Amino acid sequence: MSEARAAAGGRPLPGTPEGDRHWLGRAVELGRRCPPSVTAFAVGALVVAADGTPVAEGYSRAEEPADHAEEVALRRLPPGGLPAGATVYSSLEPCSARASRPRTCTELLLAAGVRRVVFAWREPALFVDCDGAERLAAAGVEVLELAELADGVRAVNDHLLR
Repeated sequence: MSEARAAAGGRPLPGTPEGDRHWLGRAVELGRRCPPSVTAFAVGALVVAADGTPVAEGYSRAEEPADHAEEVALRRLPPGGLPAGATVYSSLEPCSARASRPRTCTELLLAAGVRRVVFAWREPALFVDCDGAERLAAAGVEVLELAELADGVRAVNDHLLR
């Protein structure tokens, strides 16, 4: 067992290459739960505490048709809110523009105090122009793109890309 896993009771730690790939892979899998839509991406997201404990998760359209994955995960945080040092993993770059609700995922993440975001695929300009990664970074959030996991996100959204 690696030191990163041993320190987290067997769970991969955020902020390590192994941990970031593991947790982002979980976000990609959550995206597969999304009800189908021809007007929105299928996205999964989860919040993981610094010690490797998953705290909350969500996916697009989980509770309402306009739900975004990050929004659902943040809404599902336990009492006390975001744990210090938590990382948000999202299969798709957090939105910076949206037609369905007044607040974007980028704004929601910043308002919640998120300091680290890891995602797999930059949002294509099919519905809106997105620069969530740049906006988060400009606000001092550590942003990591793991493009090697993007194929799984593209696959679940293939119907939108044809």
